[in-house]
Amino acid sequence: MCGIVGYIGTKQAAPILVEGLKKLEYRGYDSAGIAVFDKNNNIQVIKTKGRLSALEEKLKPCNLQSNLGIGHTRWATHGEPNDVNSHPHASQNGHIAVVHNGIIENYMQLKEFLQSKGFLFQSDTDTEVIAQLVEYNFKGNLVKAVMNTLNDLEGSYALGVICTTCPEEFVAARKDSPLIVGIGENENYIASDIPAILQHTRDIYILEDREVVRIKQNDIAIFNLLGEKVERDIFHVDWDITSAEKGGYEHFMMKEMCEEPQAVKATLMPRLKDGRVLLDQIDMTPEDVKRLEKINIVACGTAYHAGIVGRYVIEKLVRIPVEVDLASEFRYKDPLVNEKQLTIIISQSGETLDSLMALREAKRKGSRVLSIVNVVGSSIARESDDILYTWAGPEIAVASTKAYNTQLAALFLIALDMANKKETITEAEYQNYIAQLNTIPSLLETVLNNKEDIQKFASGQFNEKSIFFLGRGLDYALSMEGSLKLKEISYIHSEAYAGGELKHGTIALIEEGTLVVCPLTQENLVEKMISNIREVKARGAIVMAITQNKHAAEVVKSADVVITIPDVISLFAPIVAITPMQLFAYYMSVLRGNDVDKPRNLAKSVTVE
Repeated sequence: MCGIVGYIGTKQAAPILVEGLKKLEYRGYDSAGIAVFDKNNNIQVIKTKGRLSALEEKLKPCNLQSNLGIGHTRWATHGEPNDVNSHPHASQNGHIAVVHNGIIENYMQLKEFLQSKGFLFQSDTDTEVIAQLVEYNFKGNLVKAVMNTLNDLEGSYALGVICTTCPEEFVAARKDSPLIVGIGENENYIASDIPAILQHTRDIYILEDREVVRIKQNDIAIFNLLGEKVERDIFHVDWDITSAEKGGYEHFMMKEMCEEPQAVKATLMPRLKDGRVLLDQIDMTPEDVKRLEKINIVACGTAYHAGIVGRYVIEKLVRIPVEVDLASEFRYKDPLVNEKQLTIIISQSGETLDSLMALREAKRKGSRVLSIVNVVGSSIARESDDILYTWAGPEIAVASTKAYNTQLAALFLIALDMANKKETITEAEYQNYIAQLNTIPSLLETVLNNKEDIQKFASGQFNEKSIFFLGRGLDYALSMEGSLKLKEISYIHSEAYAGGELKHGTIALIEEGTLVVCPLTQENLVEKMISNIREVKARGAIVMAITQNKHAAEVVKSADVVITIPDVISLFAPIVAITPMQLFAYYMSVLRGNDVDKPRNLAKSVTVE
């Protein structure tokens, strides 16, 4: 969440900063601002509540002529969204300006200390403390002032810092919040994510935790907190900039749903060779798998729902008990983790702070860690023992779609590989599963080609106030994700329930006209789900069912609308059946006039706890 951009070079900084911030809008924000130098080397801070268009209007009369600056889009954590609490924040005499992603947990103690020294504060934010503390520590060397400040900070941060007496450099630093350095010709950059600077450079440094970088027009120097220089390999970004553009689609979300077949194909096909699953970056021997007593899957939000599907699949194929935890709960429950366990961390960005902290907790207790992420070189990827990348490409819309499908694909690959090594499935079963995986991309194409059926149904339902999702087995896991998608972008109250729990309380909420969405993709549970449909129909519910072609004739007798997906084995059905639910959420949101790609109060990359 939040976005940072910084620039130094020969060009005008302000337009570059604003354009970079536009590329980071998907991260979520409620205010924006920039800080640049004027002709007298004073820092000018221009910021405002609201969208970047409001900032652009505010910048029009400013006539800024600076070749260095920092910019920020803020998602409020401390203090309400308003002009004063927006970033950048300046020290009391305007000597220092700071942009900051993350949360400073001890900011109140630091604020009280600084106030005792005579510092006056303007905002309600934790970030202003950083600007004031850098000024307090400044003795002529900005790098040292920032380092001394970082030693007093508790929490997470990605920082960009400028100083009136250092107009030819700026300083950046990170801990638990992502930050990259872009390498240009006679110019350099910082950003919290690659799309912000991709139009300017493809060569970057990925900062590690507790590193500080001094950036000049023709020089980049990275230091640890001891002041020692750090050597770093250049990372070259090889994906196409058009991957981060809409490409003619009305919204990124629709574009990304339409990319699901290719994304799943890119995730699966390089790992399916000559009838075998080959996971080059996972070095687990058959003996390693056989020694495992338990697997922990830890994730947040959509990735957590993928993990629940993963639990069903791994337990069925590998016959090892699996526990799925929300990352935000995992580290605080003193989990029973040891060296005989495997912990799987799932994160689209690879920077999700709760998941990163859970990873470190698992490693501290001796567990091997395997991560499933979409971003090469991300913090979670770098700190894991094993890695499986989901080659989904950039996902810009806040609501995750193709990343979820590719996370499921990755989990299927892991389960098959482990089952084969543990010999809990036969060779014939192994080959059958691989053959089924090879068909998934084409099945997704079929679903997307029939999206108008879902659009038509949504056109009559978008004014609903509350919607329920019911499913059994893997369809219950599927329902959780379908419900989350709907509430994320349509703002309609939605809940997912296990079909068997209907009679234990949920049915009291069903009344005339209540919309219920029911996936029926599990071969052995179709009849039971049909009974659940009849129960809610008897109380006046309207039911949209999602089922395989082979069950449609039976399901249509009970449901009001039946959305069909191609036939696929039950175990792999969620990767195909989730797409109609994503499309349903999308059309409901569009019809309600919402900002589909940037839903209120949400951020793409959650880098605070």
